[in-house]
Amino acid sequence: MQGLLRSVWDEPRPPGAPARVWRDWALVAVLIPLVVLEVAVRWSGLHAPAVSLVVTAGLVPALLWRRTRPLLMVAIVFGTCAVTPLVTGAEPELNTLVYVTLLPYALFRWGSAREAVLGLGIMFAKVGLSAALGDISLGEAGAGFVVLFAAMTLGAAVRYRVGSRQRELDQVKLLERERLARDLHDTVAHHVSAMAIRAQAGLATAASDPAAATDALRLIEAEATKALAEMRAMVRVLRRGEPAERAPAPLVSDLDRLAGSSRTGPAVEVELVGDVDALPPPVGTAIFRLAQESVTNARRHARHATRIQVRVDVDDTAVRLRVSDDGEATAARTAGSRGYGLVGMMERAGLLGGTCEAGPAPGRGWTVTAVLPRAAS
Repeated sequence: MQGLLRSVWDEPRPPGAPARVWRDWALVAVLIPLVVLEVAVRWSGLHAPAVSLVVTAGLVPALLWRRTRPLLMVAIVFGTCAVTPLVTGAEPELNTLVYVTLLPYALFRWGSAREAVLGLGIMFAKVGLSAALGDISLGEAGAGFVVLFAAMTLGAAVRYRVGSRQRELDQVKLLERERLARDLHDTVAHHVSAMAIRAQAGLATAASDPAAATDALRLIEAEATKALAEMRAMVRVLRRGEPAERAPAPLVSDLDRLAGSSRTGPAVEVELVGDVDALPPPVGTAIFRLAQESVTNARRHARHATRIQVRVDVDDTAVRLRVSDDGEATAARTAGSRGYGLVGMMERAGLLGGTCEAGPAPGRGWTVTAVLPRAAS
C-alpha cells in the first residue's frame, strides 16, 4: 500500500501540455467584457461592486497559465478570493466568477500528483474559511465542494482517458515496429543472406571452376534485384503512405521451392505430411517463413553440412515443423541462437499461439522445431 501511494505521489505531469492557444485569448477577451457588463447591470445589488469588478476581472488572465502553471494559478486565484473578504469586508459576488472552476480541472488534468494534492488543500481551505467567517452558508459551502470535486473528477477522468489512449498507441507502434522488423528479416535480410552465401561460394570456386563463380554472380544479381524491389516497396509504404503491392503470401505448399540440390551448399529435402492445403493462410505463411529462416541459417552457419531436412506434419489440431541439418555447430551459430532471427521466429509463432525452439541436435547438427495450433489464436 505504501508503494502504491508513493507511486501516485511521484506521478509527474503528463506530456504535451499546450502553453496558450487562440481559444485561451478568446476566452479572456470574452470574460472581461462579461464581468464589466454584469457589474454594470447589478451595480445597485452588489455589496461592493468595485471590489467585485477589480478582483473578478483582474484574475481572468490567470487562465492563460492554467496548463503550464496550474498550482501557481490555483494559489493566486483562490488565495486572492480568500484574502479579499478579510481586507475589504466583502467577497466577490459575480456569477462570472464561475470561470475559476477551470482551474481545478486544469490542475488535475495537467498538474503532477503533488501539485494536485497541494492545490486541493488550497481550494478546500478557501471554501472552509469562507464558511467559517460566515461569508457563505453551510449549504453554499457544500455546493462549492461539490462543484470543485466535479471539476477535479472531470480533469482526472480526461487525463486517465488520454493517457490510456496514448499507451494504446504506444503499444500499437511497438507491435508495428516488431512486425516491420520481422518482415525485413524474413524478406530483405533473406535475400542479403543468400547473396552472402553465393558470394562466399563464388570466391571459393573462382580459381578451380570459373563457371560456378559466374553462376554465383548471376544469382547474386537476381537476389539483389529482388531485395532492392522489396526495399523500395517498403519505403513507399512508410514514407508516402501508399498501399502496399501485395503478392500472394507463401504457404506450406510453396516449401518445395526450397528443396533441391545446390552446387555450393547442402541439399534441402522437404517432406509434407497431412493436408497442408487446408491450413489457414496465417498458419501456412508462418510455417513457410519459419522454414525459410531455418534453411537460410543452416546454409550460412552449418559447417560441412551435406543435407537439410524440412518436415511438416499436419494433424487435426496442430502443425509441426522440424528443420534439421547434419553440419557442425559453430561459435557464430551458437551466438546467433540469441539473435534477431530466432527472436523473430519465436514472436511469429507466439502471435499464433504456438512455440518455436532451436538448438544443437544430439550428436551432430542443429534442429529447429515449431508447433502451431491448426486454428491459430
